[in-house]
Amino acid sequence: MKEKLYTIPLNDAVNAGDECPFCFIERSLEQDMLDFALGSCASYMESDVRENTDKEGFCRMHFKKMFDYGNTLGNAWILKTHYMRTREELNKQIKNFKPGKVSFADKIRKKSASDNSLVNWVRERENSCYICNRNREIYDRYIDTFFILYDKEEEFRTKIKNSKGFCLTHFADLCEASDLKMSPEKQAAFYEVLFPLMTENMDRIQEDVNWMIEKFDYENKDADWKTSRDAIQRGMQKLKGGHPADAPYKMPK
Repeated sequence: MKEKLYTIPLNDAVNAGDECPFCFIERSLEQDMLDFALGSCASYMESDVRENTDKEGFCRMHFKKMFDYGNTLGNAWILKTHYMRTREELNKQIKNFKPGKVSFADKIRKKSASDNSLVNWVRERENSCYICNRNREIYDRYIDTFFILYDKEEEFRTKIKNSKGFCLTHFADLCEASDLKMSPEKQAAFYEVLFPLMTENMDRIQEDVNWMIEKFDYENKDADWKTSRDAIQRGMQKLKGGHPADAPYKMPK
């Protein structure tokens, strides 16, 4: 398959030698979205962008990353109109609020009522994020692209087989997607590659973490660190994804 625009970032991620190519892609997507929302292109001043950010808001994690990004004026503009919309919605929710009924049994179990309209409104907002939503849409396309390349490109399959595998989060995504995108025969062949790849690389991380601990023993103070110097951040990434050791991404100057 001739390399196309949507295959280039995935090939770049696989070639990067990261503990998980999809973590590599997610980091790039997130940084691109921060640049889009707050960067010098001033997308936050566009009416259609602000309409979406006002409506969808941002999760706690991305508010923190937006703050770290460093565009004070951009963050203030986004907050100004987002607050206006949120206050209007909150006032409407309070005006129409009627306490839900909680059964005696639920009170004994300290189980909250699910029909509390204010609670449901806040929870819905907590699950909505402009950056998360856009990243998720694009990420799904990369999952599709992965299976297209894996099916059609022997070179790509070889790169995956020789890679460091995936974090557990993205491993699960691939297993789930393979149910929909592969025939039973192709899925079985895929698992014959994927499962040993995961177990071998989890073993590799375990050895690095173990040796890092051994290095703190006085008897090993002059021993070679081998590949364990960054075992903590790689171990964390392998279990939960992301890049724990990354510095905050800031607005390019």
